[in-house]
Amino acid sequence: MAGIIDEMGIEKEINTIIGRSSREKVSAGIIVKAMLLNGLGFVSAPLYMFGKFFEGKATEHLLGEGITAEQINDDRIGQVLDDLHEAGLSETF
Repeated sequence: MAGIIDEMGIEKEINTIIGRSSREKVSAGIIVKAMLLNGLGFVSAPLYMFGKFFEGKATEHLLGEGITAEQINDDRIGQVLDDLHEAGLSETF
């Protein structure tokens, strides 16, 4: 699934729409990719447990070099969801 997301260019498109801050360790596009992967099997867990889905998985292979499960946390996800809402969910879709 990660390969299909890459092939479709979803990460790049999200980063183009939302932009990228130098303070971010994980881009919005990677967070959206993580949410899509998470949605395939861990959907009933609360948002604060999101990173647990990626523990023990090859996160660098799935999400990108230097990305760890700890970086995929509820604070960053919340920021990205806010940014997506600001950008316009329908327009982004």
